[in-house]
Amino acid sequence: MEKGKFIVLEGIDGSGKSSQIGPLMKRLEELGVPCRETREPTGGPVGSLIRQIFTGRVTADNRVIAALYAADRIDHLVNEVDGLCAVIDQGITVVSDRYYFSSYAYHSVDMDMEWVIHANSISADLLRPTLTVFLDVPVETALERIHQNRFVEEIFDQEDRLRKTRELYFRAFERLKDVENVAVVDGVGTPEQVAQRVWAAAAPYFH
Repeated sequence: MEKGKFIVLEGIDGSGKSSQIGPLMKRLEELGVPCRETREPTGGPVGSLIRQIFTGRVTADNRVIAALYAADRIDHLVNEVDGLCAVIDQGITVVSDRYYFSSYAYHSVDMDMEWVIHANSISADLLRPTLTVFLDVPVETALERIHQNRFVEEIFDQEDRLRKTRELYFRAFERLKDVENVAVVDGVGTPEQVAQRVWAAAAPYFH
């Protein structure tokens, strides 16, 4: 049986990536591709703890958060209930809202990127994305969207952090250009326009 593909949507908060999961899934379903969607942090026990940290209900050092993300990601891949490695081995394509490039960018604001990459090396060895689509938007646009759509400001939404995070995404893409397939897509425009660009990047992997 042919394995499924693994497509990841990345971007700083407010890039619009979460709203692009649905249109991409619809395109795949129209092609008859068996597929499912997922996101990080997960809804599992470690992912739930991360979400509580983000909303301020639990406090933790940024190094602890980075390690929790790495643990949540491994569980996402190998847990016996719905681990992604087994799902993809069954021929099902998975579309994920975030994966390890999020850690490389967000956590490297506070610590060495090489440490973050090493901390996630188990996940990279288990499952590299078929394609990572990065929705690129100006930080100002991202902040406008965040403030319009959220009642709780998460700890990673401050302007300086978002600006540094965007820069670190591109540093990580350059650092791993020999082993990762990354498409940078303009995230500015109507949802329909952005969806067309996302599909233009992903379509070659399904024909």
